[in-house]
Formats: sequence, structure tokens, C-alpha cells
Amino acid sequence: MSKGLIALSPLLVFIGLYLVTSIIAGDFYKVPITVAFMISSVYAVVISGGMPLHKRIDTFNRGAGTENMMLMLWIFVLAGAFANSAKVMGCIDATVNLTLTLLPGNMLLAGLFLAACFISLAVGTSVGTIVALTPIAAGIAHSTGTSVPMMTAVVVGGSFFGDNLSFISDTTIVATSTQGCKLSDKFRVNSYLAMPAAAIILMLYIFMGQGMTSPQTIPDVEYIKVLPYITVLIIAITGMNVMAVLTIGLALTGLIGITSGTFDMFGWFGAMGDGILNMGELIIITMMAGGMLELIKANGGIDYVITTMTRHVKDKRGAELSIATLVTLVDICTANNTVAIITVGGIAKQIADRFGVDRRKSASILDTMSCCMQGIIPYGAQILMAAGLASLNPVSIIPYLYYPFCIGIIAILAIIFRYPKRYS
Repeated sequence: MSKGLIALSPLLVFIGLYLVTSIIAGDFYKVPITVAFMISSVYAVVISGGMPLHKRIDTFNRGAGTENMMLMLWIFVLAGAFANSAKVMGCIDATVNLTLTLLPGNMLLAGLFLAACFISLAVGTSVGTIVALTPIAAGIAHSTGTSVPMMTAVVVGGSFFGDNLSFISDTTIVATSTQGCKLSDKFRVNSYLAMPAAAIILMLYIFMGQGMTSPQTIPDVEYIKVLPYITVLIIAITGMNVMAVLTIGLALTGLIGITSGTFDMFGWFGAMGDGILNMGELIIITMMAGGMLELIKANGGIDYVITTMTRHVKDKRGAELSIATLVTLVDICTANNTVAIITVGGIAKQIADRFGVDRRKSASILDTMSCCMQGIIPYGAQILMAAGLASLNPVSIIPYLYYPFCIGIIAILAIIFRYPKRYS
């Protein structure tokens, strides 16, 4: 076995231990995902030869505690506190009742998907959209008797529409800067892929929603209790930092909950504490995944993937397919679409220049395929966040992630059939 494959083997151990054994057992709760990550992380430390044990552990700790990782963990803490205090205060129930009042049952899926698309396009982040909409989606699912994983997946899918297209999305900024093209040009090319995918999925949700009905009796809407979510959505759309958004939302839940008599200050503190504890597994998974993936990178796993994939490129189609495959595989290895684009962006530009690939198209491929894969892997921050907020196993959401799968398929077909021709 080559050194590169050995470097990648912790990821294979995780997949084998968690996915394969869960499929064999027919139960994705049989093997706790935290245990699967713990074993694969220990394995990653053990196989990292050529380094003293303390250095292997230091490398693992560096990956678990990067600046981006710590920012994500603080978002998880605030999101857990906000989501649970909003739930205890009655914010989720009030918002769900308002949604059921405004939208007919057969438009709930399509309406939720459109809301996720619009918000993510405005805020440029899938995580912010998921934080804002997942509790509402789960509440609607419980009220209408719909599958909670499916309703959660509607939000996750729509959130990647904006993550992929928005001018202020970090993936868009990194993709265009590494390829040397304008944001507007990349948006134009990207829209040829994202718009048809969104239209297809929207029609699918309209069709799927035909059998859905709202409850016979919808409780009166307590409009004051809707205010925290409405505020969070509005200020998120203005582009405010997601941590600031969640802090304001958290303060509002306390203010409204205490003044309305739903809970006292100690009740609010208790609700926040329970919400933070509910995010414990998610935080542990994220840190172990970050450490394990840092060891894979340090041992040359990502370099191995990049070298292997660029060895047999011969023409434009092959060049574009290699860029798509590279960013997809590196996203699997890093569980972060922005980091994946940064990692392969320079190589992608060299491939594009060598084989005459339009830089706007290479930027579009990088962004689209990284968002596709990030929207599918069960240990990515977005799916972990959605699963944590909806109290689900991350893997249960994956079969319903229609938009990420659709945008990936369209991107590959666009490469094979040279679409859009103007940029191919």
C-alpha cells in the first residue's frame, strides 16, 4: 500500500466503521458517530509514522482547534442556546403556526425551499440559513406529520443554493480569486447550473407537496413570540455576522420570554444551558473530524489525491473533470468547502491555463462541486448543524438532499456535454 493511501486510510476506517456497519446492522444509531470518529482519530494518530507521539497529538490538536474550527464551535454554542430558549419560550410554535396560516399545506415544501434559497443568497452562508430555518422546518414536520429528515433536508438543500451563488459567499470569493476572474462573470456561468437545478427541485417539491395538508385546527398566532425569528432573518439578510445575529436573537428570547411570563431569568438560563448541552455531541464530532483530517493532510493524503488525479489529463473535458474530482475528494478529506477550494485552487488554475479551460468555468466548477459534496457528507458542519437543531442522526438527512445531488449531476453533465457552450 502506498504512503498516500495509508495517509487516507483513517477516512476509510471511519466510513467502514460507521456507514458499512450501520448498513449491515440496518440501524444508523447502532454505532454512535462519536465512537466511529474516536476510533478513526486514534487510528490516524497511530499510523502517522515518522513523527514522535507528542508531535502527532500536537498536529491533531492543531486541526481540532483552528481559527475556523473555533469560530464554528462558538456558532454551535450560540445556535444551541438560541434554538432551545426560542423553543421553550414558544417562538418555534408561534412561527410554525404563522407559516401554516400563511401557506397552504401543498406549498409548504416549495415555500420552505424558496425561503432557504432566498435567505442563503442574501446572507451568503449556508450555516446561517440552516440556523434560522431548521427549527421551523422541524416544527412544521411535527405539526403536519411529515418526515422530519425530509423537511430538514429541504432547508439544507436550499441553503447551498445561495452558498454557491451569492456574491458575498466565501466559496464564491475564494473560487474567483484563485482562478483570476470577476465575481459577476462566475455568477453568470454558475447560474446556468444552479438555476435549472433549483427549478427542477422546486417543481419536485410542488409535486411532492400535493398530498400534504395543514392541521385542521391551527392555534392562534402569538405574534410577539414570532419576533425573535423574524428579527434573526431580517438582520441576517443585512449581512451581519452570524454570531452577532444569534446573540441578538438570544437576547430577544430572554426579553420576550420573561416579560410574557413564559419563564423567569433562571428558566431562561436553564433553557440556554440545555441547548448548549444538546450541541455537545456535535462539537465533539467537529473537533475530532478536524484533528483527523489535519493528520491526513500532514501525512500527504491530500497531496496524494491531487497528484493522482492530475496524472492522466489530456484535453479540456478531462481537465474540467479532474478539477471537479479534485475539489470533491479534497472536500471529503477536509469537510470544508472553502478550505477545499483554497487547497486545490492554485492547481486548478494551472490545469485550466494548460488546457485552455475558461477561468470562469473552472471557478464555477470549483464552487459548485465543493458545495455539492459539502451538502452530502454526514460529517460536514452544515449537516451536523441541521441534525443537531432537529435532533436527528446526520445520516438520516442524506437520502432527502435532492438539491445537492441535482446540482452535482448537472455540473458533471455540463462538463461532459460542454455546457454552457459559450464558456466551454
